[in-house]
Amino acid sequence: MLDLEALIREVRSRVEVLGFELVDFRRGGAKSRPLLQARIDRLGGSEPGSGVTVDDCARASRALETWLDDAGVAGPKYILEVSSPGIERPIRWPEHWQRYLGQDVNVRIPRRGRVRATIVDVVDDGGSVVLHPSGETSEVTVSLEEVRDATLAVDWS
Repeated sequence: MLDLEALIREVRSRVEVLGFELVDFRRGGAKSRPLLQARIDRLGGSEPGSGVTVDDCARASRALETWLDDAGVAGPKYILEVSSPGIERPIRWPEHWQRYLGQDVNVRIPRRGRVRATIVDVVDDGGSVVLHPSGETSEVTVSLEEVRDATLAVDWS
């Protein structure tokens, strides 16, 4: 089986050929039955009303299944889930942090736990992000390797 980073690169290249961007990818499940979860969006992000459809997810799923079956990289009994990123989309890779500069995220960071913060900057060649936590007077710089479960914050009021 490919290591996670190599698997992400392969999945990313295959969904881009179809006109989609890989927003998030997770591998879980058991070794004998891996669970692969891919979230896709239109290249460059979707506009309201023009997001990823069920048909888009099915098309990407079929393409990925063909590759996974032919290459055998996930074994014979994998589970593949392909979905849209949703309104509280994951913010995972440096290009996502850059794209959403000035927007609020919900994020779990070391020594602070889960916070809502504004994305101020992406620094260190995309290796770190500067955040301004809500209700605080100072900004914090966090390595993207330390960031967990970051999603765009939605104001539901």
